[in-house]
Amino acid sequence: MPKIRTSRTKPPPEGFEDIQDILEEYEKKMRDAETESHEGKRKVEAVWPIMRISHARSRYIYDLYYKRELISRQLYDWLLKQGYADANLIAKWKKQGYERLCCVRCVQVKDSNFQGSTCICRVPKASLKKGIVVECPNCGKITTAYYELTPGCRGCASGD
Repeated sequence: MPKIRTSRTKPPPEGFEDIQDILEEYEKKMRDAETESHEGKRKVEAVWPIMRISHARSRYIYDLYYKRELISRQLYDWLLKQGYADANLIAKWKKQGYERLCCVRCVQVKDSNFQGSTCICRVPKASLKKGIVVECPNCGKITTAYYELTPGCRGCASGD
């Protein structure tokens, strides 16, 4: 039998008030991205803005806890439990070689075009032919073999 949810939830731990405004701003951006029109877009393009906002919010919470050490463990666990950050993505960021990972789907081999491979944005730029521009189907980030500044992601391979 499924667990019945009640309206009684624990209040947020101490320190939540300090980051609440920023998290509400991310929530507002997320609502705007969800209600945005999807006409004229490919099926995968409709979720790209949502993926980017989710990534930014998860990175913000990750940086607060692991890099800057500004929030407590209780607050960090509460934020993950409430769904403010993607726990699976943060778990990957803690592993060597995945520090710049853009989304969890980019490392899942079953979601790639070639069986047993990873996403194109995980391939180091040095391995790509010069001038080739490849768009990640999972998150919409753009990987180029040029070493100059380009709009979008330059890939999430840790060796770049």
